[in-house]
Amino acid sequence: MPFSSLKKRIGLKLNLNDPRWGADKKDGNKQAQEGKKPGEGPPDLDQLWRDFNQRLNGLFGQKRNNNGGSGGGGGSGGDMRGAGFTVGAVGAIAALVWLASGAFIVQEGQTGVVFTFGKVSHVTPAGLNWRWPYPFQSDVTVNVSQVRTVEVGYRNNVKNKQPRESLMLTDDENIIDIQFAVQYTLKNPVAWITSNTNPEETVMQVAETSIREIVGKSKMDFVLYEGREKVAFETQQLMQQILDRYATGAQITNVTMQGVQPPEQVQAAFDDAVKAGQDRERLKNEGQAYANKVIPESRGAASRLTQDAEAYRSQVVENAEGNASRFKSVQAEYAKAPGVTRDRMYLDTMQQIFSSTSKVMIDSRAGNNLLYLPLDKLIAQAAASDAAAKANATPPPPTAVMLPSDGLPPPEVSRPRDSRSRESSRDRESR
Repeated sequence: MPFSSLKKRIGLKLNLNDPRWGADKKDGNKQAQEGKKPGEGPPDLDQLWRDFNQRLNGLFGQKRNNNGGSGGGGGSGGDMRGAGFTVGAVGAIAALVWLASGAFIVQEGQTGVVFTFGKVSHVTPAGLNWRWPYPFQSDVTVNVSQVRTVEVGYRNNVKNKQPRESLMLTDDENIIDIQFAVQYTLKNPVAWITSNTNPEETVMQVAETSIREIVGKSKMDFVLYEGREKVAFETQQLMQQILDRYATGAQITNVTMQGVQPPEQVQAAFDDAVKAGQDRERLKNEGQAYANKVIPESRGAASRLTQDAEAYRSQVVENAEGNASRFKSVQAEYAKAPGVTRDRMYLDTMQQIFSSTSKVMIDSRAGNNLLYLPLDKLIAQAAASDAAAKANATPPPPTAVMLPSDGLPPPEVSRPRDSRSRESSRDRESR
């Protein structure tokens, strides 16, 4: 039934400014005696509620009578039955609303955890789910696909530092400033919401504890330069071990170093020390390069000198052995014919001497005069005569020769004699 028709049949006016609310005859007479108009006082809520119940019971009682009831004594019975029916309908509607309050929706990428009297009952997947309404059961929705981030040493920006979190002590007793971020997901939603009262704060404290332990075992230069990735990896492993031991249900996916540097108070001095270290490394590398260049060259030169000395030694030894062998052979021949061997050795020696001499002085035994032999001129004349002889010895081009008809032999052709042959014959005669 529409509310407007119900309002008309009941005769209920919902206007709170109605002057008739809460004003009966006695109140009206009392207000009239006091000089007040009826309805100027506050409404009587108890009277309003009684009027509402009477009219509601009358409505349902009238409907019951119209369907087959008769007047008289049946009116009060109908009123009671109508009131019971109204209470049952209201109770049924309230029960339906109560049962409907147990429905809940789990979005994609989330997981619903249902509690029965405060204890975990089961886990629901994504979609429309239902549980027993309060106070029997309750539900909590956990986002398991979200990548959560914890920042240690800074907040939202590296420039917004948190010194109490970022300043750490290294193994060589130096202070270092580190800002890093930890990314993690949830692998067990039940453990995430039941094992710790504040799991996000637990993850942050575990991250700070882990990085302090790893940095405390490392040198400052190692953390600043070549050991960044290793420090991040070891921190991730240590965090996962601690979180698993605490049963938080978190899975560490990445640890990123945002900034690693010395404290701001000693930044300038540290930069100078770093530059000095770089200069030292540069000079060391230059010296090493020079050594790598000079040492092989020196070793090569030493090896070459050693090989040259070995070759010279071998040459001298071989020459000495050859000379000794030649001397032995000459000695054997000398023993056979001493005179011939002496003459031969004398001639070889003189030939060797005269070959490099241009002038010769001969002492004559018959007198005191010295004979001068211009060997250079004699050699030049001999060379010129040899050249002329070779030129004359060149055969002329062939010509036709007419033989006599009587068959006589051709006349003989005279040939020039070689000057060397004449000189050699003269030498033999002089000997």
